[in-house]
Amino acid sequence: MNVFEKNRENLIGLIKNESVVLLDSGKAPHKTTDQFYHYTSQRNFYYLTGLNEQKCKLVIIKSKKTVSTLLFIEETTKYMKQWVGERISKKEASSITNIPEEKIYYLPKFESVFRSLITYGRGTGMAPPRNIYYDLFRISPTELPYSHTQFKFVFEEYKELKVKNVNEGLSYLRMFKTDFEISQLQTAINITKIGLENVMDHLSSRTNEFQLAADFLHQITLEGSSGNSFNTIAASGENATILHYEENKGILEEGNLMLFDLGALFNNYGSDISRTYPINGKFSERQKVLYEIVLKANKESIKYVKPGISWKQLNEFAKNILIKECKKIGLIETDDDINKYYFHSVGHFLGLDTHDVGQYDLLLKEGMVITIEPGLYIKEEGIGIRIEDDILITKNGSVNLSKDIFKEVVDIEEYLSKV
Repeated sequence: MNVFEKNRENLIGLIKNESVVLLDSGKAPHKTTDQFYHYTSQRNFYYLTGLNEQKCKLVIIKSKKTVSTLLFIEETTKYMKQWVGERISKKEASSITNIPEEKIYYLPKFESVFRSLITYGRGTGMAPPRNIYYDLFRISPTELPYSHTQFKFVFEEYKELKVKNVNEGLSYLRMFKTDFEISQLQTAINITKIGLENVMDHLSSRTNEFQLAADFLHQITLEGSSGNSFNTIAASGENATILHYEENKGILEEGNLMLFDLGALFNNYGSDISRTYPINGKFSERQKVLYEIVLKANKESIKYVKPGISWKQLNEFAKNILIKECKKIGLIETDDDINKYYFHSVGHFLGLDTHDVGQYDLLLKEGMVITIEPGLYIKEEGIGIRIEDDILITKNGSVNLSKDIFKEVVDIEEYLSKV
């Protein structure tokens, strides 16, 4: 049993008997004329199959005594061979997924096989299902889930099936990382470290934010990453006070800080790291004071996190450190004043998605991977600071998976003095 088959087994344990699960791998959206955006695998589909293939469909049928898994893939045509290359074969798909080759079909068979299954249960030895699980994630309240498009005839014609959201089970399972997943995340983090060092090597010679974003992407690609795990934030000066600044077109100015929020993608698992560096290689006294406050909140929160605490407790712990230290230097007078300079959560789940699926009302448990990322954003001073690490929750506390990406003032200034 490989990791993806084990993931399917875990999901099967959470769904009702007499049910069918339908998932689609997605496809690259149209960009312009004959151009398409880069394909990104539907993460729940990948979690259950390990496939990075467009236009595939996964069917899991569960009865009281039996489970059957079917996979539908795109068949390679002569035209495709000439213009875009061969699609995955049944043999290759079986090797990756551990789904028997005889249960892998080409896409044109999907509708007939499904109709037969629903009507007669043919080929499975099962009674027709009563429940149907889709991925019902909505990107916005007004947009229909992707499943409504990919399984349109099922939605329209089989209304007797009780509809359920497979995200409920998958968002729970994906919170707990296997050894395989942790190894992929660790590799992504290690690549990010090398990418950040390349950025620091060029910090003093670049003139624009986008050049530094390019330095990062260039290096992580050389190191085997498939690209950025999310759009890089390379924000200098006042731009760093904008939480999700992505324009990366500002001019670098002497004396400003440079905030990076970035990550590398490895086998669909992505790191998420934030570091803040002085463009001229040395923090001013004011910058250093503020940086040390954020660093304290980061380090103390990492020590604090452990199984059994809630996200609310973790957020309040980090925020209280910022409040206490900002009062000491006179930046704020009341506790509520901190909301002017710190206005986001201390972290989030990390995995196949940067802001990974998960259930934030649950207490933190062993096996979860989260970020710890306090910050301060002082617009009137043109100073934005965020320090973010990727943390594995263990039985007795936590492990900082990104501990080798240094963040102490002395280490940053020493490194930059040598480039």
